[in-house]
Amino acid sequence: MRRTQVNLVMRRNRDKQVATQAAASPLCQASDRLKSSWRKSRRAALLAVLLGATSITSVGCSVMDRIKDGPHDTKASYHDDAAMRIEYPEVQQCATAPAEAAQQATEPLALEDPSQVPSFELTLEQAIQLAVQQSPVLRSIGGTVVSNPQGTSTTFDPALAHANPLSGTEAALSAFDAQFSQQLFWSNVDQPQNVAINPVIAAFTPTTLQESHGTYIAELSKQTAQGARFALRHNVDYNHSNRPNRAFRSDFVGFLEAEYRQPLMQGAGTTFNRIAGPNSGIGQYNGVLIARVNEDVALADFEAAVLNLVADVEQAYWDLSLGYRVLEANVKGRDAALQTFQYQQVRLEAGAGRSDEEAQAQSQYYQFRAQVESSLGGPEGLYAREQRLRYLIGLPATDGRLLKPTTTPTDVRVVFDWESALGQALSRRVEIRRQRFNTKRREMELTAARLNRRPRLDFLGKYRFRGLGDKLIGDGDNGEFDNLYGDITGGNFQEWQAGVEMDFPVGLRAASVAVAHATLNLRRERAVLAETELRVSHDLSDAARQIMLTHQLLETNYNRYLADQRQVDVLRRRYRDGTDNINFLLQAQRQVVTSEAEFYRSLTNYNLAIRDFHRQKGSLLAYNQVQLAEGQWAAGAYQDAYETGRHLTPRRNPGNVSVPAPLTTGPFDPSAPQAESFITAPATDAMLESNPPSHPAAKPTEPAAE
Repeated sequence: MRRTQVNLVMRRNRDKQVATQAAASPLCQASDRLKSSWRKSRRAALLAVLLGATSITSVGCSVMDRIKDGPHDTKASYHDDAAMRIEYPEVQQCATAPAEAAQQATEPLALEDPSQVPSFELTLEQAIQLAVQQSPVLRSIGGTVVSNPQGTSTTFDPALAHANPLSGTEAALSAFDAQFSQQLFWSNVDQPQNVAINPVIAAFTPTTLQESHGTYIAELSKQTAQGARFALRHNVDYNHSNRPNRAFRSDFVGFLEAEYRQPLMQGAGTTFNRIAGPNSGIGQYNGVLIARVNEDVALADFEAAVLNLVADVEQAYWDLSLGYRVLEANVKGRDAALQTFQYQQVRLEAGAGRSDEEAQAQSQYYQFRAQVESSLGGPEGLYAREQRLRYLIGLPATDGRLLKPTTTPTDVRVVFDWESALGQALSRRVEIRRQRFNTKRREMELTAARLNRRPRLDFLGKYRFRGLGDKLIGDGDNGEFDNLYGDITGGNFQEWQAGVEMDFPVGLRAASVAVAHATLNLRRERAVLAETELRVSHDLSDAARQIMLTHQLLETNYNRYLADQRQVDVLRRRYRDGTDNINFLLQAQRQVVTSEAEFYRSLTNYNLAIRDFHRQKGSLLAYNQVQLAEGQWAAGAYQDAYETGRHLTPRRNPGNVSVPAPLTTGPFDPSAPQAESFITAPATDAMLESNPPSHPAAKPTEPAAE
C-alpha cells in the first residue's frame, strides 16, 4: 500500500510539473512528456519531491521539449519500478539470549503499584556478573548500538585485530612464509618461412617451420628475518622442431638453480624487518612488531569498553536504589498531605476551618500525588531506571518482575592514601597504557625510517646445474644427453654467479622526508602522553575531592532531614491545637520530603564518587571483582602450541646472546587487586545524635572492602 501511495505522489507531481511547463509557453503545448535523453533528470526531480523538496519551478521550454517522441519514449521501463524499491534482506540469525530477551518483553509498567509487582532481588555483584556474561556486545546506558552499530565495542574486537588479513600479527608473519609457484604452458608453431633446404631451388620451394613447445617453471623461495631471500628454481623447456642441423628432433633443456640475496644496507637486519616488514616501501610499516602493537591497542580499547560497562552498571544500580528511596519519600509526603487535607475537610465541615486552608491542603496533596506519579513512571522514575539496568544486564524490558537492589550503600568515610593512588593511576590507567603503546609504535617507526635512509646494496649469489636430453627421464643406457634429469644430476654443466647490486635515488629525498615525518609523529605522541598523564592526575584529584564533598553533604543532608522531621512534628501539634497557620505545616511537609530525597541522593552520589575514584586510579575492575581472560582456543591450537614449545628452549647464557630490545616490560593484569591504603572513619556525632530514618543506609555500617 505504501509503495502505491509513493507512486501516486510522484505521478501527481510529475503531471503538475508538465502542466506548468506547458502553460508557460505556447511552444510546449505539444510536449506533454519528457524525452528519453533527459529521463534521468526527471527521475532526480521526482526523487527530490519524494524526499521533501518544496517545489520545482520551470519557466518556458527548452530545445529538448520541441523534439518529437522516439519509438521507445512511450514504453514503460523496468528501471522505473525497480530503481527505488525498498526490500528486506535475508540473513541468518542465531537464537541468542539478547534476541530471545527482545522477543519476550511484556507490556511495560507505567503507574502500577510496585508493592503489587513480584520483585527480583539483585545484588551489585550479581548485576555486574550478568552484564559481562550475557552478551558479546558491551552495552552502554545510551544504547548507541542502534544509531552507531559499527562503533559498538564487542568481545570480538581483539580477535578481529589479531585476524586482520592486512594489519594483524599473522598477516605480518605471512611475509616470512615459504612461497611456491609453478607454471606449465604448451604452444605450437606452424609458420611458413622464406628459407629453402636446397639453395638451388630456393626461389620455388619455401619451407614451413613446425614446432611444439612446452615450458615448466617451479620456484620455492623463503624470506628471512635478516632480510635475506633464498630461492630454489627448476626450469624445463621442451622443443619438438623440424629445424635442420639438430641432433635430436625433440629435446629437453633445463636447469636447477639456487639463489641467495642478502641486503647489506637498506632492508638489512632483524630490527628493520620486524618493524617495517620485508620489501616494504618508504613510509610503510607493516612488520610483526607494529602488528603486535596494534593488537595491544585493540586490547586496551576492549578493556576501556569493559570499564565503561562496569561503571554504567554501577551507575544504573545505584540510580535504581535512589529511585526507590525518592518514590518512598514522595509517597510519605503524599500520605501526610492527604491526612492534612482530610483533617482540614473535617474542620471545615465542623465550622472550625477555613475554605482557603482546605484548598491549600488539597493543592499540596495533588502536588505530591503528581510527584509520586512522576517518580514512578517518569523519564527519571522508578520504572525507567529499572529498565536501564535491565538493558545493561541483558534482561527483557519487562517480564512481570521488578528488580530490587539489595546491596547496602556505603556511608562510612573512606580516605585514600594520595601518593599510592596517584602512583597507581599513572601506571594502571588503560588510557595511559594505550598511549604508551602508540608512542612505542612511533619510536619503532622512527628507527625503521632511519634504517631505510640508506642506499640499496644487495649481495647476490647463484649456482646452476644445466642439462640437455633427448628424453625427460630415462635409464641412461644411450650415453650422454640421453635424458634431462640424468644430465643435470651428473653435474657436467655447472654455472655460478656472484656480485653486488646497488640502487638508490640521488639525495634520498623520500627517505629523508619519512624520517622527518616519523620524528614529528613521535614528538606528537610523547606530547599527548605527557598531557594524558597530567589529565589523569587532575581527574584523580577531582575524584578525591568529590569523595570528601559527597560524604560531607551526606552528613549535612542527614542532619537537615532530622531537623525537618522535628519541625513537622512540632508544627503539626501547633496546627491541630489551633495556635499556628496551616501554611507553616504545608511548607514543612514539602521541606521534609525534599530533605529526605536529598539525603538519599547524597548517599548515592557518595557511592558513585567512590566508584569514580577507583575508575580514575585504574582499579575499578579489581574493585568490582571483574577479571579479563582469553577465551577458549580452537581444538587443535593447544596441540600446535605444545609441539611448537618442544622446540623452544631457554637461553642458558643470555648475556652471550645478542637479542633485540623487548617490546614490553612484561605481563600486566588490570584486574589484579592492589594494596589499598585507606582509612574508614565512623559516622560523626551529628549523625548519631538522634534516631536515623528507617533505612539501613542511614545507620553506621562496617567499612566497605576496597
